Amino acid sequence: MVVVDKPSGWTSHDVVARCRRIYGQRRVGHSGTLDPGATGVLLVGLGRATRLLRFLTALPKRYTAELVLGVGTSTLDDSGDVVARADAGAVTGDEVRAAAAALTGPILQVPPMVSAVRVGGRRLHALARQGLEVERAARPVTVHSFVVTPTPEPAVWQMAVTCSSGTYVRVLAADLGSAVGVPAHLRQLRRVAVGSLGEDRARSLEAVEADPAAAVVAPADALADYPAVTVDAEAAQAVTHGRPLPGGDALGEGPWRVLDPDGSLIAVYERGPSGGLVAAVVLSA
Repeated sequence: MVVVDKPSGWTSHDVVARCRRIYGQRRVGHSGTLDPGATGVLLVGLGRATRLLRFLTALPKRYTAELVLGVGTSTLDDSGDVVARADAGAVTGDEVRAAAAALTGPILQVPPMVSAVRVGGRRLHALARQGLEVERAARPVTVHSFVVTPTPEPAVWQMAVTCSSGTYVRVLAADLGSAVGVPAHLRQLRRVAVGSLGEDRARSLEAVEADPAAAVVAPADALADYPAVTVDAEAAQAVTHGRPLPGGDALGEGPWRVLDPDGSLIAVYERGPSGGLVAAVVLSA
């Protein structure tokens, strides 16, 4: 696993393609798309570790961004065309903070047209490029924290958001604007963490290319947000063949990292229909 600091102007697929070339791997994937204009933490899986990406995708994400009140855009961020303007001078700080608080917790969110969500078998961003807009169903997401702080620039607020996977921060910005009665958009979006993997662990693509081995994060560390159970050599042998985890009935829901005596990740187990922990991904066989 590689923790990349995605640069602005690169798509997530661009980063995957670069890592595929750097590491000479055919199987390469990422754990969650970042918009081309956004920067920050992008987790890239290599080889067999790509099977672990769904567990990383499920982790909460942390973002910072700037909220611009009084200007709405076609993309809800600064990459789009301006479609609405209004004077935000009368909006008070208390109103902005109250709107952010109201958007905290379990909420319903309508995906933006510039997203990879499929409607009728087609991705929304492909329809948006054709000038089309279609009805989208609201989806449940959870905003764990939404903090807004004023900046020296009038009508611009700093945002710090911790949210569930699938949350669109640009929609939070637009919805906050609607709540205070003015259009709004997002700029300077940065993902600062996926779970406990923060930007302090992320490496630029230049650093990855200069020293590929140093940029690799062991699978056991990449999944450190999940509980772990260490098994002995005999049990490890059974785990590598996907057999039920010994003593799994006494453990919690999981997912659980299963480590060998050396601390290396050999599998991830989840609670099965019968109640026991069963292999979801086996890395070593």
